Amino acid sequence: MDLTIIVPTYNEGPNVVELLGRIGAAMTGRDFEVLFVDDSTDDTPAVVRTAAATSPFPVRLLHREQPTAGLGGAVVEGFRLAQSRWCLVMDGDLQHPPETIPTLLARAEAGDVDVVVASRYAAGGTSKGLADATRTTVSRVSNLLTKAMFPRKLHGCSDPMTGFFLVDREAFDVEALRPRGFKILLEVLARRQLRTAEVPFNFDERHAGASKASFTQGVRFLSQLTMLRFGRMSAFALVGGFGAIVNLLIMWGLIRLGMEYVVAAIIASEVTIIGNFLLLEYLVFADMRSESGRMRHRFVKSFVFNNVEAAVRIPVLWVLVEGTHIPAVLAAALTLVAAFIVRFVFHALVVYAPKSSAAAAAAPGARPVRVRADR
Repeated sequence: MDLTIIVPTYNEGPNVVELLGRIGAAMTGRDFEVLFVDDSTDDTPAVVRTAAATSPFPVRLLHREQPTAGLGGAVVEGFRLAQSRWCLVMDGDLQHPPETIPTLLARAEAGDVDVVVASRYAAGGTSKGLADATRTTVSRVSNLLTKAMFPRKLHGCSDPMTGFFLVDREAFDVEALRPRGFKILLEVLARRQLRTAEVPFNFDERHAGASKASFTQGVRFLSQLTMLRFGRMSAFALVGGFGAIVNLLIMWGLIRLGMEYVVAAIIASEVTIIGNFLLLEYLVFADMRSESGRMRHRFVKSFVFNNVEAAVRIPVLWVLVEGTHIPAVLAAALTLVAAFIVRFVFHALVVYAPKSSAAAAAAPGARPVRVRADR
């Protein structure tokens, strides 16, 4: 079958030549193209262009000068630009061995599946390329959590967190995908019930360069999982709940230090208003930022609204404490719960409301993507 191999890259220049050489050797006699979707800040695009100039098979490059949605967003761009119905996604660091590609293709050619997953955890597969026992444990726990959240759609898939898979692009709606970070296969499988098969593979050690895994990527994964399972409002609630706990802890600590409870509540509110905005910006409403104007404008609207809300809520807090004599921290918790729905509606419909086409085009995050294509 015709095939587009999509390779999302971020500073993977030292791996490009080796990767293309091994792909070519594994795919002898096949019709295919390799599409690099690159977010690099180093010389990776130049390395790809140089390698493409002498490649015996088509190699194309999209360098995203304004990357959005991380590696998952790069893969979605690859789906849009692919010239083949079947797309294979793999990392550029050679932890996904190109020699496994023919096995994935052979399984797909049986004609009874939409997705073929290269699994580290199927019988015969290994995860030896994970850096250490901690990463191995985190990977397995994340896998179990994900499968528990989507027991029906992920039934029969032992490794929904892998970045190595083959998919029929006509089996799902590319425009419905809302990727956040690394886990694009989870996004594909969770959006629609697909026919899935898997083949084992050995997750190898990185050929060159440094791993891109980080605490931030872990937070993005949890946000993605929450959004897929429960929707945006639940992700907003998760951020709000975290902010409420921080708010109460700050207030409790300041009261213990002798501060009057109203002043403590004001300080706690200001700190958490700023912190919550940053979490909403980069987790809950990340996919809406490019169409909703400048970040500083969103911050002003959010900050002003939350302070007006606090100006209403804190007098209510005073009435509850002085009128009913309930503990100050409990009264604060009750007022925070009551404010949740109003905050969500305001942020979804006002702070992150899409601007007109002209305004969106002027926003820094919405500049046209420059496509650089080679061969």
